Amino acid sequence: MLMSNGAPSIHTTAGKLNELRRRMAEAQAPVGAEAIEKVHEAGLMTARERIVALFDEGSFVETDALAKSRSNSYDLAFFKPVGDGVVTGYGTVDGRSVCAFSVDSTVLGGSFGEVTGEKIVKILDLAIKTGRPLVTIIDGRGARLQEGVNSLAFYGEIFQRLVKASGLIPQISVVLGQSSGGNVFASALQDFVIMVRGQSEMLFGTPEMIAERGEGKSTQEMGGADVHMEKTGLCHYVADDEADALTYAKELLAHLPSNNRAESPKQPWVKLPGAPGSHPRPEDLELDAIIPDSDAATYDMMKIITRFVDDGDFLEVQAGRAANMLTGFARIEGRSVAVVANQPQVLAGAIDKAAADKAARFIRTCDAFNIPIVTLVDVPGFLPSLEEEQAGSVRSAAKLFYAYGEAATPRVTVVVRRAFGEAYNAMGSKHLGADINLAWPTAQIAIDDAANSVPRLHHQQLAEAADKGEDVEALTAKLQAEYETQVVNPYIAAERGFVDSVIPPSHTRDEIAIALRLLERKMVP
Repeated sequence: MLMSNGAPSIHTTAGKLNELRRRMAEAQAPVGAEAIEKVHEAGLMTARERIVALFDEGSFVETDALAKSRSNSYDLAFFKPVGDGVVTGYGTVDGRSVCAFSVDSTVLGGSFGEVTGEKIVKILDLAIKTGRPLVTIIDGRGARLQEGVNSLAFYGEIFQRLVKASGLIPQISVVLGQSSGGNVFASALQDFVIMVRGQSEMLFGTPEMIAERGEGKSTQEMGGADVHMEKTGLCHYVADDEADALTYAKELLAHLPSNNRAESPKQPWVKLPGAPGSHPRPEDLELDAIIPDSDAATYDMMKIITRFVDDGDFLEVQAGRAANMLTGFARIEGRSVAVVANQPQVLAGAIDKAAADKAARFIRTCDAFNIPIVTLVDVPGFLPSLEEEQAGSVRSAAKLFYAYGEAATPRVTVVVRRAFGEAYNAMGSKHLGADINLAWPTAQIAIDDAANSVPRLHHQQLAEAADKGEDVEALTAKLQAEYETQVVNPYIAAERGFVDSVIPPSHTRDEIAIALRLLERKMVP
């Protein structure tokens, strides 16, 4: 039976299948091909193309593809695009199951309505129930004005589920366009936020509201990727383009377990037998000479990290913020590990408010998913300044103490040079529960260095020498040498058991690997 247009009748099986194909084709371009062309002309991908770029080829299963708004307010009575402005579903990324949603900015500006919210809530519930990582791709405005409180209600439902999922499943938000209103909170509640320089925006208010009160600044200047990396700390990676952003999301997923009860993905790796140092490589031996003889000289901590992790690969997190503190993921013997390290090239490695916040947030995320933490220490202390005091650096430093103090995941700490004052405690010390603490012979563990301590300890002796016309400079050097011998070295801490071993730098890779093998069986109630 055929209809007048030659198509099979809707009352036949063939006709019903034909109708399904028609509806699914409509879902591919809910507001027409012209809207897709405009997206491409702007050099961007559509919501579906972003999903395709994220997932393994042919693996994505869409949910609620045929959903439509049920609102009859204003123009929504006549305009009900299929899918209601968001693509939801699940599939595999590098072979692992992942749930995701991608906001479609071509549908009512990517605004959230009641059905949009229902679709997202369903995929969030599915991710939580099945223990699957969640990736959200955001490109759109906030709540849909035409739907009023219904839009707001479902934002609340989404926020509640994101909070519920925190620490249970990894959550990655990829912001690829405009994000305002509730969309901003949907991203901020997740573990990692990825943005594109010059393209992504995260604004509390709408662009119009911002323009009215922005004192001549552009929305990029107020809520662009660089702002949220350098100033607010909301962003974890600034991508060059959409492809780069989605690639970084995949790299993060490769280091994260599916949920807090699963193991992190492992890559094949040959474990070498024997004691530490049995199989030195040229790059291992280079560590024996990497610390300068002069305390005033600096070096690049990144060169130490890349010499003890697998293949020298380090996926840095928040590289554009608080460069005095390095955070990121790597692998040791194929297993994913987190690395936290002071960077002596910036502020001499001192910890300021931004560095403490950056490290604390990263440590707590890694602890939630039981990712081992390797800490490298070269810290002269917390940064003292009026600005830091007034900015609340004490509160941020307390967060760092708290993060290390509560962490139950395996932890290995290596003091490579300075570990002074309370910053010694803050950077993964034995006293805050680190499992294995190592030190290089170059380590200096004390309240302060000799240059600052000697004038305070021997001020009267130095003053008397000056009154007598003696060589104060030579006396100071002599007293500093004595102080370093008696106080500023790793052996005092080793004698007290605060350091488990003093090791040659060239043994670092093996010592950490062997420690992590032991700690695979770590159990904390």
